Amino acid sequence: MKFAAAHAVLVLATGVFSSAASAQQVFRIVGPDGKVTFSDQPPPASANARVSAASGDGNRAATSPSLPFELRRVAGQYPVTLYTGNDCAPCGSARALLTARGIPFTERTVTTNEDSQALKRLSGETALPFVTIGSQQLKGFSDSEWTQFLDAAGYPKTSVLPASYRQAAATPLVTVSTAPAAPAAAPPGATRAATAPSTPPITPAATPDNPAGIRF
Repeated sequence: MKFAAAHAVLVLATGVFSSAASAQQVFRIVGPDGKVTFSDQPPPASANARVSAASGDGNRAATSPSLPFELRRVAGQYPVTLYTGNDCAPCGSARALLTARGIPFTERTVTTNEDSQALKRLSGETALPFVTIGSQQLKGFSDSEWTQFLDAAGYPKTSVLPASYRQAAATPLVTVSTAPAAPAAAPPGATRAATAPSTPPITPAATPDNPAGIRF
């Protein structure tokens, strides 16, 4: 009976992965000030921000050719992103589970108010840890629940990572671009005034046909 119930739950979980794959899109948003955030909702046009799909962003190691084919296939289809914070014991347990099982994952840290606001836009709340497996969201850490969904996604039950694999370092959920800001646009006519050659004015000479000395 227990086996049948567990099998039914896994079938249901697999269905959730399949049906939700196209239902949720995560956007990478770069604001005019260079700040990068992630959200499941695109910004309004008035925000003047650059938007791109965040699928697989920061998770290139998960789809590296050095990984075994089956793991690379699963990680490409259902990438795992873990959201953690400081002084968060469950976050450490969540990270340990993924690491021990050999799950390639991206880690985003939530440490500032801006990070928290971005997480709330993404998940609806600020509770940590938070993980996405493909388009499936899991809030709070539960060893049995996370294991169930990783199994349903098709991840190996034990690590098959090559010895050379190195987990990517965690990065903030909201980052600031290091590119220098574009200089402010000069007012009309300012450039011409600044670059005009400093030659002495020419005093027009009057002629019998042009007594006022007007020149064009």
